[in-house]
Amino acid sequence: MKKNIAIIMGGYSSEHNISIKSGNVVHKYLDRDKYNAYRIVITRDKWYYLDGSNREHPMEKSDFSIGVDGKKIQFDCVFNAIHGTPGEDGLMQAYFELLGIPQTSCNHYEAALTFNKRDLLSTLKPYGVPCATSYFLNKGQTINEEAIVEKVGLPCFVKANRAGSSYGVSKVYDKKELGKAVEDAFKEDTQIIIESFLDGTEVSVGVITYKSEVTVLPATEIISENDFFDFEAKYMGKSKEITPARISEKQETNVKQLAEFIYKALGLKGYTRSEFIFIGDEPHLLEINTTPGLTEESLLPQQAKTAGISLEELFDSAIVEALR
Repeated sequence: MKKNIAIIMGGYSSEHNISIKSGNVVHKYLDRDKYNAYRIVITRDKWYYLDGSNREHPMEKSDFSIGVDGKKIQFDCVFNAIHGTPGEDGLMQAYFELLGIPQTSCNHYEAALTFNKRDLLSTLKPYGVPCATSYFLNKGQTINEEAIVEKVGLPCFVKANRAGSSYGVSKVYDKKELGKAVEDAFKEDTQIIIESFLDGTEVSVGVITYKSEVTVLPATEIISENDFFDFEAKYMGKSKEITPARISEKQETNVKQLAEFIYKALGLKGYTRSEFIFIGDEPHLLEINTTPGLTEESLLPQQAKTAGISLEELFDSAIVEALR
């Protein structure tokens, strides 16, 4: 008997439209011989099932069900394609855990931890995971430019602490630019993180659970035409993404081992994509995404393809593992 799969997409953040694209790709490639796939759009105002004629059918939030043509439909599994809140920060995960519905991403605590860059790096520091020097700032606090520059140096990166797709990120070369960069970051979040600039090769590494095994996918080398891997570089063709990355055998071994260690140490499951910058042969962690982009052009699908895993197999494996 076919399983009913809810593909949740959208969300409340600036990544809403990117998430819709990811969700539509999942919907396109799910095996219809095995699954009944339903596109479920999540917004602040409403949750609804979007049928093939683009008609909206409201969700019943008490049990996450829908009514279609007088029939109540409930779901065997949720495929999480929401980037940002509430799909990547633990809120949806906690909701589904309470309802007892399996879902494809990591559990609520791990999602909240990894979505919070400051908490993530603080948690991993005792394990010896290398990362940039950082300075934390909350909305309402005084901006001490001298203290910031003294700790992280220039240039530095100012980032929204809980955001993705490079929203709220600026590269700052001059102390005078800090105020504007902080202001931009606070448009995305009430917390920010300011990090030292790491000058080296940037790579992205996908780690997934595939056929019951933790699997590290081939690394992707990121070469941005812009000053860094910003929104334009990620989504508007302003970068080269080379898979597998042009790195040495030692670098490849080091980054794969570190990515797998982090995945296991944090108790992650489902898909993750971690970003690193090499200083010499040592990879330094930037961040972890637990609901990475899933379009045909996105990094994780690129890496899976290089590893010989099709989109059909990639998406099917996430559901199989969630149901397991």
